[in-house]
Amino acid sequence: MKTDTIFYSLFQEFPSFFFELIDRPPDEAATYEFTSREIKQLAFRIDGLFLPTIEEPEQPFYLAEVQFQPDPDLYYRIFGELFLYLRQYKPVNPWRVVVIYPSRRIEQEQMLQFQELLTSQRVRRIYLDELPEAADRSLGVKVVKLVIEPEETAAEKARQSIAMARQQLSDPIVLRDLINLIETIVVYKLPQKTREEIAAMLNLSELRNTRFYQEVKQEGLEEGLEQGLEQGLEQGQRRAKLEAIRRTIGLGINLETIAQLLDLSVEFVLQTINKIQRESMSISEQNIDSFLELLTQQRNLFSAEQLTELSQLIEPLPDELDVLSEAIANWCENNPAIGEARSKLLEPLPPNSKASETPAASSENSESPTGDRLNKQALQNAILL
Repeated sequence: MKTDTIFYSLFQEFPSFFFELIDRPPDEAATYEFTSREIKQLAFRIDGLFLPTIEEPEQPFYLAEVQFQPDPDLYYRIFGELFLYLRQYKPVNPWRVVVIYPSRRIEQEQMLQFQELLTSQRVRRIYLDELPEAADRSLGVKVVKLVIEPEETAAEKARQSIAMARQQLSDPIVLRDLINLIETIVVYKLPQKTREEIAAMLNLSELRNTRFYQEVKQEGLEEGLEQGLEQGLEQGQRRAKLEAIRRTIGLGINLETIAQLLDLSVEFVLQTINKIQRESMSISEQNIDSFLELLTQQRNLFSAEQLTELSQLIEPLPDELDVLSEAIANWCENNPAIGEARSKLLEPLPPNSKASETPAASSENSESPTGDRLNKQALQNAILL
């Protein structure tokens, strides 16, 4: 397991640990969501975002980065992604960046370009090996520091963390999850040991034989089974219907018949077929094709003023897919409702588990996803419908 994965698992399950690490009250975690955001036109995603869940403009959002290997491009990437995020989403909250290093020697500052940013109040650099001993009184900091603990003392520190967790955590489910994460960290630290050996080192065998742990385990199993059955059934049905749509594309069956057979709306079937056809397209082609779908299938999203604006935007552009795609993407940034609808059309379908059995789309029965349909004239025609 990679180090950053461990940290993001900790922050996902126990977001209060992040706020303890930056000397903020752990209760603040209740007003944040730990998530990621996609920079849509550039096809990358920013991980490690703590976004406020309440409308409080003074409350900052945090971009958290874990860096355990030297990287001369780190700050170029962090601040590049940050300011692209600001441009695309225009958040109302002030930004903060938190970079977590195991030690100062890993950092490569790049002060020439980023000195003012790195020394500002908005950027916090944390070196785990320099945290004061007093910080160990915080459960979150103590667990986080396990990641850099030397092998010879890792088991002892883990036992101390488990003991502290049993004293401080009243929710048995939360306690169980934290103990499992602590065990995972030690497994990562001691790869030569088996899981059973590590459980013995941490006295987990004894703990897991207690009545308390058995009751928590049973409760978790029952809850997980119930939720898993419901979610699994829904996901299984949805996947089966998507597979059925894939298999009927090349068979010449009309949309109404497919929808009736699968108990789906015609609109959903049409959108799904369009998504399947877009799977083989380039990003520029996908952008244009999805926008054409909005113009023809969800025209009520566009006002008369927006259509006029689009017509004026497209008219002087060359008939080149990349140029048209970028223009559409930029326009959608300034029209968020339409941009959100377009993003939904571009969400990928689950992978086809029976690709080898799925008939290929026939040119006689399905329209080619590229070719004459994706060009400047097609856009202009759709705008003027």
